[in-house]
Amino acid sequence: MLVNAMGLILADNQRVKLGPLSEPRALSAMPFAGRFRIIDFLLSNMVNSGIKRVGVIALTRYKSLMDHLGTGASWDLDRMNQGLYLLPPYINPLTRSSDRSDLSSIIDYIESGSQDYVVITDCNLVMNTLYNDILDQHLDSGAAITVMYNHDAYEYGIPNISLTLDEDERVTDVLVDMQNPPSDISAINVAVIRRDLLLSLLEDARSRGVTDFTFVRIMEYYKQLDVRGCEHKGGIFRINSMANYFKASMGLFDDELRHELFSRQNPIYTKVKNKQPCLVESGSRVKNVLASDGCIIQGDVENCVLFRGVTIGKGAKLRNSVIFQDTQISNDVNLNYVVIDKDSVVKMGVKLLGHPGFPVVIGKGSIV
Repeated sequence: MLVNAMGLILADNQRVKLGPLSEPRALSAMPFAGRFRIIDFLLSNMVNSGIKRVGVIALTRYKSLMDHLGTGASWDLDRMNQGLYLLPPYINPLTRSSDRSDLSSIIDYIESGSQDYVVITDCNLVMNTLYNDILDQHLDSGAAITVMYNHDAYEYGIPNISLTLDEDERVTDVLVDMQNPPSDISAINVAVIRRDLLLSLLEDARSRGVTDFTFVRIMEYYKQLDVRGCEHKGGIFRINSMANYFKASMGLFDDELRHELFSRQNPIYTKVKNKQPCLVESGSRVKNVLASDGCIIQGDVENCVLFRGVTIGKGAKLRNSVIFQDTQISNDVNLNYVVIDKDSVVKMGVKLLGHPGFPVVIGKGSIV
């Protein structure tokens, strides 16, 4: 199935900070659910919808993102025509410094495509959906821009774009980061726009000295264009903060949400790494654990997400924690409500206790 649309992913969001976890990587490269990254869901949604040309706008900290994406082969985007396009920051030839938000590479990418429509998505969305419905509604309504929304404005806090819609689902007001918005309608930050219209808007913005391209700026066009909403009724995790990231990780233990997120009809693709299956040694206790390949568990683990290559020592007790790739948990460690980034070491006997809303966060490569 092919659709007459190209994709554009905003790979980072400067308004979302996840403490030490977001320092070494773009938001879309954030690990999630044991063996995935957030961008896996964004790319898989596009590929499953029949979109075969996808541009990824990389602003800062994109080395991890580039390593993960490679040629796009894991998403069937390593093609001679169409495929995956990484749009890095523009380098000024005179100063040799990067212009993090230059529009030139975005305009070049869109101009070189042959599709009539562009599907734009932000980088903090974990969901499994197809974009065919929003494309069909966009065509039927004749709107200039169609944006996906749902009714969870009060659940995730800020950053948030609150919408007011009329009876025809036309956007009549947009409020950004309002603490108590008058409407529970919240933009999901997925939009459809005609390619020639987007090019015109970008060229106009560049001529006026505007250099940033964000979803907030897209929504500002409701004042002069016909912008309409398309409701999304499926499950979704918004990674807006460290608390939301941790809540989403623990939400994976909800069978209904997990099965919706990892649907057999619309699989989520990721970079494949050939490691041995998870090993749970005799005498260990494991309950409600999402463990990836390469893990070795010798302790007592419950309600935890373990990424590839995590080692849990004897006598260790882990509860309600997220442990990133290749982290070593030594013997007799006690962790509860903790998030540990990759390549870290927790020494013998260490005790770390957090809170559901404020988990203890340990940065990449740390020794605790």
